[in-house]
Amino acid sequence: MRVFRTLDELPADFGPSALTIGNFDGVHVAHRRILRRVKEVAVERGLKASVLTFDPHPSKVVAPARAPRLMTSPEQRCALMQEEGIAQVLIMPFGPQVAHLTPEQFVEQVLVRKLDVRAVLLGHDFRFGYKQSGNVSVLTELGKKYGFTTEEVQAVTVRGRLVSSTALRQLIEAGRVAQAARLLERPYALEGEVVPGRGVGSKQTVPTLNLAVNTEVLPATGVYVTRTHDADDERAWPSVTNVGYRPTFSDARELSIETFLLEPLHGETPRRIRVEFLWRVRDERQFPDAQALKQQILRDAAVAQAYFRRIKKWASRSVS
Repeated sequence: MRVFRTLDELPADFGPSALTIGNFDGVHVAHRRILRRVKEVAVERGLKASVLTFDPHPSKVVAPARAPRLMTSPEQRCALMQEEGIAQVLIMPFGPQVAHLTPEQFVEQVLVRKLDVRAVLLGHDFRFGYKQSGNVSVLTELGKKYGFTTEEVQAVTVRGRLVSSTALRQLIEAGRVAQAARLLERPYALEGEVVPGRGVGSKQTVPTLNLAVNTEVLPATGVYVTRTHDADDERAWPSVTNVGYRPTFSDARELSIETFLLEPLHGETPRRIRVEFLWRVRDERQFPDAQALKQQILRDAAVAQAYFRRIKKWASRSVS
């Protein structure tokens, strides 16, 4: 995949392109339907499967008070887009100058001159241009003028729920990670560096990996069945993760994300990990002492082990 971060660095051979435009935060199932359609059109018409996205999120410029918390970084979005066959991405800086472009100025200056679009594919709720004055109908008319086709990709529902980044954030922040996974077609995950803890776990409860993240959307406080991956190699472990403030220890003030691996490390402690959230076990709560907390963690581990046994059993049945 080719990734560009300014219009000025775009190569002359960026086009001709089949393009979709949007923020694609989370890269959920509805986003993936659009991306797959971009790839299909690109193959059918001999175009380059392309995405135009923005950083920062446009709302942070035009309406900061309403700007959404983000689930994915631009780099994470690119990696997920690549899975769907996208060949190139422009992560366009979004500032006041871009925000004030009329729909036609945006089309003529960006889509036509710079990206050499021949086909544009969009979600049903797409808006663009100054004060979001452009929509799919406006873009369709401009396409007739400037020589590209426009296609609207219909909305997606999963079990009666309209799939959107807003709905996804709500599920994650409510701790409903299993439902969120259906909208994502993958588990919601947090990735970051492993940082030193306070040393309480290894001495009084159980040893944990402590995750530092910059993600703005976190699962609700509580205990989860998780799968933990070494971000630098292929090692992975079944695990239990606590998101919370460690109320058993009265001096705890900051939110922590602590993961207890259910299998041995078999090597060095990972430098960076990705924790996938599979199922919520319980709320975080306070225990009378560290020993009581340790016993509860071991019970949580047993719940997690039973979960993984069921998953393995279901997988073996589907194969057979």
